[in-house]
Amino acid sequence: MRRIFIITLMLALLLALGLPWVAQRMMEPRVREEGTIVRLYRHETDSVELISLEDYVTGVVAAEMPAVFPSEALKAQAVAARTYIVKRMVAGGLVNSCHEGADTCDDPSHAQGFLTREAMKERWGALKYYQYYYKIRMAVDDTEGEIITYQGRPIDPVFHASCGGHTENAEDVWKFDVPYLRGVDCPYETDPEPVRQMSIAKNQVEKALGIDLQSVSVAAGRDQIIKVVESTATGRPKVLLINDRRISASEVRQKLGLRSTDFSWQFKDDQVIFETVGYGHGVGMCQYGARGLAEHGHDYKQIINHYYTGVQINNINDN
Repeated sequence: MRRIFIITLMLALLLALGLPWVAQRMMEPRVREEGTIVRLYRHETDSVELISLEDYVTGVVAAEMPAVFPSEALKAQAVAARTYIVKRMVAGGLVNSCHEGADTCDDPSHAQGFLTREAMKERWGALKYYQYYYKIRMAVDDTEGEIITYQGRPIDPVFHASCGGHTENAEDVWKFDVPYLRGVDCPYETDPEPVRQMSIAKNQVEKALGIDLQSVSVAAGRDQIIKVVESTATGRPKVLLINDRRISASEVRQKLGLRSTDFSWQFKDDQVIFETVGYGHGVGMCQYGARGLAEHGHDYKQIINHYYTGVQINNINDN
């Protein structure tokens, strides 16, 4: 009796807060099929956990995209997340996987981020957890089984937070051409703070990049210490020349911890001040751009087809 009272009280609270769709979702009797099982390596427990595909996708979306984003953007992220893991499972797992017996892990620097339901509660708080979890779960359920394909095969659905107005061609960032990863305009990017500055001590830049900035002739001028010798199609630095050494902008970004490859710099005393635009590598789906497209009436399929050129959306359950 006490349990029934608590459940009734919770549903009433959700309705009072203006979340009837959450309450309705909780009241609906649902029998969820387990479907495909993902073998997920958890760094926290140092173990491989078995989790259903759709539960895995839910945890990825919660980790990788702000839950306040529109549902259509969350759906696009869900399809991308599902495609990522299905591509790896179809291939039989990564050949050089760091975690034996796992399809993927929960480290976003290695694969996709992932949040358990307990971690979601810690991130959002007890009350917002119910709102955000069921919002994300609905986005996952509404796209259940859907993946992005190119010529019948799952794509590598890379994404980033903010592109600064235009995404990049894959070969301009990673040196290999991918037909569905072409640069496109991003007209509605909603990043509230796309331009950032980061000051790094000159000796730290030297150590990180393995260069000697002090050896450059003073007569050459500070502006000539670092030169852009190749640019991307959108005008970002692609290859830099530092002390007669060619180094990619992607390597500079990685080693210095810059927010993006769209950067400029200036020297001030013993500091190098980098100014970056956007956040991430700039290839594939721009998350803040997806948010903007959704806010302008585009659905998730239109968002996906905007950022991934010439792709199709198929269901893995269709034979």
